[in-house]
Amino acid sequence: MQNLHHVQTCVLGGGVIGLAVARALSMAGHEVLILEKEDRIGSGTSSRNSEVIHAGIYYAAGSMKANLCVKGKHMLYDYCRERHIQHHPIGKLIVATNENQMKREIPQLIKHATRNNVNDLVILSGDEVTTNYEPEVKCFGAIYSPSTGIIDSHAFMVSLLADAEQNGAILVTNTKVDNITINKSESKGNILVHTEEMTLSSDYVVNATGLNAGEIANMMYTSANTTMTPHSRQYFAKGNYYRLEGKSPFSHLIYPVPSNGGLGVHATVDMNNSVRFGPDVEWIDANVRVEDIDYTVDKRRAESFYDEVKKYWPGLEDYSLQPDYAGIRPKLGHPSIPNTRLSEDFVIQGESEHGISGFINLMGIESPGLTSSMAIADEVVSILNTKI
Repeated sequence: MQNLHHVQTCVLGGGVIGLAVARALSMAGHEVLILEKEDRIGSGTSSRNSEVIHAGIYYAAGSMKANLCVKGKHMLYDYCRERHIQHHPIGKLIVATNENQMKREIPQLIKHATRNNVNDLVILSGDEVTTNYEPEVKCFGAIYSPSTGIIDSHAFMVSLLADAEQNGAILVTNTKVDNITINKSESKGNILVHTEEMTLSSDYVVNATGLNAGEIANMMYTSANTTMTPHSRQYFAKGNYYRLEGKSPFSHLIYPVPSNGGLGVHATVDMNNSVRFGPDVEWIDANVRVEDIDYTVDKRRAESFYDEVKKYWPGLEDYSLQPDYAGIRPKLGHPSIPNTRLSEDFVIQGESEHGISGFINLMGIESPGLTSSMAIADEVVSILNTKI
């Protein structure tokens, strides 16, 4: 085989998850190579999120999303303080826009958050919200989450990469994985990673390719011909954001009480004190390939935002929202596909799930992926360390 090179550990994907994994593995003593198909880090899903540090309130009790979000939140805040990465725990208000939400749903959210080890929430009256927190917000009451915040996600990723490189990791950009197969020869390494330029043999491969993770997983599982049934398919939901021109009227993040399985149209303040509303949920056709996803934000979709936002911010003026950007969430289910679940946990698959030595598959890493990134990396290290 021509141009066969060996590396102990290959991390596929240079987004926030891949970089956090590369940092953790390099610090644990692994020889790490990061392969990124674009010309720079974090240019995919990691560049299209709300940059929120989530508290861990909503996720199913005992799920990886709940556990890794809460753990990752503390790790992230500590890391940002140590490395002087711009962040701000500005807090979040979950506002009740009717009396029933205040009497029934707010207490239920508090109980659920407590099961997730989120114990810092405070119940506020409508008057307290207006007087002490957000004069522009009108509501029957709210939950205040002081550990919700915002972060400069690009600066965070740059720091993760610097740590990884300081510990010997190497980043290779503009390198697309064409195939990934089982190494059936006597050469070193369990897995072969094929690119246009070279073939790598690796003892360990971590699939952290975000939207492309299903494609990579399918390559691996097809080559292995595994009799197990691990996840090997992702679907996509588009989230559209709309910005409000001018300075933010809020100093906190504003979320409505969740309804119909969603978090509602919420207001996110960024590091520049600008505000955007979203994301909504726009399911992409199940057969659309990653490279054909349209990121255009349709300004007409904002029409449905006004009535929802005015429930807690009556001061929103008509026609004041402008298309901003769209992000894509990788999902393990789709409304048009029978027997798939729309609400799903993170997938972190090791050998016990798929039977392939040295392969770690990360799929469905949507929100709160940014918040959970360092905790996800610890999970990967824990799995691989059992093999060393």
